[in-house]
Amino acid sequence: MKLSRTQVRCKSSTVPILHFEDQHLTSYAGLFLFQLLFARLALKERLRACFRHWPSGRAYDPAGIILGLILHLVLGFRQLRDSRYYRDDPMVHRVLGVRRLPDVATVSRMLAATDGDDVAELLHLCRQLVVERLAALGQRRVTLDFDGSVIRTGRWAEGTAVGYNRGKKGQRSYYPLFCTVAQTGQVFDVHHRPGNVHDSNGAEAFIAACVEHWQQALPGIQVEVRMDSAFFSDAILSCLDRLGVEFTISVPFERLAALKTLVEGRRHWRNLDRGHGYFELRWKPKSWPSRHRFIVVRTCVAVRDKAPVQLDLFVPSIYGYECKVVMTNKTIRAREVVRFHNGRGAQEGVFAELKSQGQLDYVPTQTLAGNQIFMISAALAHNLNRELQMTARSQTRTTTTQRSPLWEFEQLETLRRKLVQRAGRFTQPQGRTTLTMSANLAVQDELLHYRAALEEAA
Repeated sequence: MKLSRTQVRCKSSTVPILHFEDQHLTSYAGLFLFQLLFARLALKERLRACFRHWPSGRAYDPAGIILGLILHLVLGFRQLRDSRYYRDDPMVHRVLGVRRLPDVATVSRMLAATDGDDVAELLHLCRQLVVERLAALGQRRVTLDFDGSVIRTGRWAEGTAVGYNRGKKGQRSYYPLFCTVAQTGQVFDVHHRPGNVHDSNGAEAFIAACVEHWQQALPGIQVEVRMDSAFFSDAILSCLDRLGVEFTISVPFERLAALKTLVEGRRHWRNLDRGHGYFELRWKPKSWPSRHRFIVVRTCVAVRDKAPVQLDLFVPSIYGYECKVVMTNKTIRAREVVRFHNGRGAQEGVFAELKSQGQLDYVPTQTLAGNQIFMISAALAHNLNRELQMTARSQTRTTTTQRSPLWEFEQLETLRRKLVQRAGRFTQPQGRTTLTMSANLAVQDELLHYRAALEEAA
């Protein structure tokens, strides 16, 4: 349709007069989706069960404060004191079931008063929610990725230490070990550690606990594990074999002189795919009791010229090879093993989203348990975002060799901008609470789709 100039243009030079008054207006009208999700999962009741050993009769119970923390992170806020920017929002009050939000001091005192039992209860709830989703999918396999991630504190906090920190050398940090589920991209469990430990510190017991939890919760499911070279040890691999787990693990072959010699002396390489060659061998370090399957992969890469740059018309490229070694107990073809192992790179995307959009890298208190509670709240906010999308959308993938997520997920920041951060007004026509929003057809269609799916799943 052709429009005239007067239908399109308007005056924009006048600055409006600002006037502030109490109104039932919300900046987060889309939060009603999370209200429906919390009700479907009975999240409030389950959080109260986590803190059932706390004395009752408080105006603000710890379960409500933890739910407020999760909502705080869903909205995209970082520091605890940032709650002042939405403390009068009626939609936030409605989701939390309060007339007034707790002060920052109240939240800080609650976090400082938590202990290891509270942390264990919240982690148990996190595991339950992830297991319930996989059980509903009816998957015959679950793929667990294990890796650590540095969380810098910037100040002293209980349980921190100075360790490896590529971004800020000499800064105190935590170095938690995460277990994520490849099929849903959710955080299953966390093992909290100070920043001065090796990746494998406490890993054997943590990995065994995660695997046994899945085997007990979903009997008959096949557990797969992927890890980097920091976990390469006979103790961990023997544990996985004993539990009947299929695994792949990167091998630090540069530190194994005998294996490095075998790789360097190899002359015949089989074709893996374009630009990649491989060969297999049954091998073991001298101190190990048994041999395992090793797959050596080499990649043709351009070698960087470290000489002074010359402004020549043509500089020929020199090519060399980079090698990596993967150890596995899988019996499938080498090409599929390598693709499966390379799929663990998706975990780095989960870490990036958790830190940049879920505030996982923020340390709010000086107490260990309080910081652990905040970290678990960030993981829960991430998991609930994934759960919301899995409830409202159909699977877009079947199980792939790389074990890519079964859905094409939108990041939390995207969902926040599209649906959550929408203006709305509460009214009471004929005594019924009504939320009125702008008539944007794209937002309307998507919100109604999410609502219908959540109400059907309830």
